[in-house]
Amino acid sequence: MAPLKWDETGDRLYETGVDHGVLYIPDETGVYGDGVVWNGLTTVTESPAGADANAQYADNIKYLNLLAAETFGGTVEAFTYPDEFGRCDGTAEPTPGVAVGQQGRHVFGLSYRSLLGNDLEGVDHGYKLHMIYGALAAPSEKAYATINDSPAAIAFSWAISTSPVPMTGHKPTSLIVIDSTKVDAAKLATLRDILYGTATDDARLPLPDEIVAIFGAGETIVDLAASSNQPSYNPGTHVVTLPTVAGVQWRVNGVNRSPGAQPALTTGQSAEIEAVAQGGYDLRGDDRWTFDF
Repeated sequence: MAPLKWDETGDRLYETGVDHGVLYIPDETGVYGDGVVWNGLTTVTESPAGADANAQYADNIKYLNLLAAETFGGTVEAFTYPDEFGRCDGTAEPTPGVAVGQQGRHVFGLSYRSLLGNDLEGVDHGYKLHMIYGALAAPSEKAYATINDSPAAIAFSWAISTSPVPMTGHKPTSLIVIDSTKVDAAKLATLRDILYGTATDDARLPLPDEIVAIFGAGETIVDLAASSNQPSYNPGTHVVTLPTVAGVQWRVNGVNRSPGAQPALTTGQSAEIEAVAQGGYDLRGDDRWTFDF
């Protein structure tokens, strides 16, 4: 085993920027088609909320924590927006060039890219694709000011809330993020062709199950819900045992560990265990466990 090291060359990672915005309008069946370019994006703020801990007491002790449901919202800021976003912003167009406000607001999907950098390659290291589903824009103010000696473009801003979409094997979700440095390049290219369109196919936003199928194609599924694929804990000896599972690298408190019995916990110690998928394998189910002494 090797000791932990910080700030190794190539490991000084950071994330910056936002570009490649695309707006998608779902049809009556929930298919996110009609992808159109969203130029002028300046900021997309992702704001998860909820998941507040609600302590429960019994036997004169803190018995457990119940977590509230988690929600996802955010803010989109831009210098401009596509015409198709008008219906999402409560605007109808009864005839070309005539906009009528205070109308119904349509649900939309959004994809955009943020850049990944490191100390060697800068922002050419990679990128992340962010995909938002079930978004609804709240009414927002637009401040029009006179041109002066310090002119500035009007910055539009919309607060968004979301309704998650179903995902097989997981809870419904409103957000999926793909890291280009961790996925197969050919599969990533397939996803980009879907998101941005090709000479033969219009741009669309694939639902979560389709995205999982793209990146999981050709992979072996490992079901972590099976008890034989989960770590076990002996409360008498305070020993955690990691099973041998093909395609799984175990980490205990952030350090890679081999399968088998681990050193016994001492009073006050915790074992934070994570199952990490190896190449060609896809893990399904909870992949983290905590054992306390």
